[in-house]
Amino acid sequence: MSNKILTNREKEVFELLILNKTTKDIAKELGISEKTVRNHISNAMQKLGVNGRASAVVELLKLREISL
Repeated sequence: MSNKILTNREKEVFELLILNKTTKDIAKELGISEKTVRNHISNAMQKLGVNGRASAVVELLKLREISL
């Protein structure tokens, strides 16, 4: 469980994900490409040591990195 601290942008992406936004919605809202959104999600999941967006959200909630 190494570097768990996410960048502000990674947190921002997950905060939008839990609002049921799609990758496309998030990209448009943040003014970045869909590929960049997916990269942020992948990087965050790797840092958290989880597989899947849902697991990442659960872990981030536990760590109080994001809130519902």
